Amino acid sequence: MNMVVMFQGPNVSMAVPNLHNNSIRALCNANTSEFFNPVRDVSIPEIYLPAGTTEGMLGGPPPSHRSILVFFSGGVYGPVRPALIQHWGGNQDPDVRINSYLPEGESYYELMRKSKYCICPSGYEIASPRMVEALYMGCVPVLIKKSYVPPFSDVLNWKAFSVVVSPEDIPELKKILAGIPEREYMEMHRRGQQVRRHFEIGSPAKRYDAFHMILHSVWMRRLNIRVREN
Repeated sequence: MNMVVMFQGPNVSMAVPNLHNNSIRALCNANTSEFFNPVRDVSIPEIYLPAGTTEGMLGGPPPSHRSILVFFSGGVYGPVRPALIQHWGGNQDPDVRINSYLPEGESYYELMRKSKYCICPSGYEIASPRMVEALYMGCVPVLIKKSYVPPFSDVLNWKAFSVVVSPEDIPELKKILAGIPEREYMEMHRRGQQVRRHFEIGSPAKRYDAFHMILHSVWMRRLNIRVREN
């Protein structure tokens, strides 16, 4: 029996047990509370390219030119974002730019480029393109999620280039981020620039890009899976 790699949602992929049992699932929604198994399943990055390419999305100013401590803008839904907006939305602190939606005339990507840290909270689903957007633009991702397995975490140490904050610690968000020593922030920023290539996509594909990282993750799990008849 051949093994199949499935790029599908968790519920759809579990609907046919025999197919599920003999498949490696590649999922953006890498949520262990919804039966994502990091031993046999692959977490893939959610990537949003408005123009269809990464042109104009890569790069940003150095840390010394980032005047905003932390930034987030997005819809208020799911279990995490309402708490984020409740505690920090409309805050008059210039270091904290957290809004449900941006005022007219402001650019989402430009604010990312002006920020040291970018909040990447879960919404209805646990994955978000914000993690990749932040890495593209040199903003250190701040992951506020539960039960999430970040992409390529079998080879990438996410704690080296991102900050993980528990949803319960949202009221202490500024204290946590402002308390990170400057040298540690600079190291996270530098490492984020280094790993960015692993999240880039293009045509044709390049060595070590997202396409090759996904294939590598699939192959690593293929070594762990034994095909079952039932």
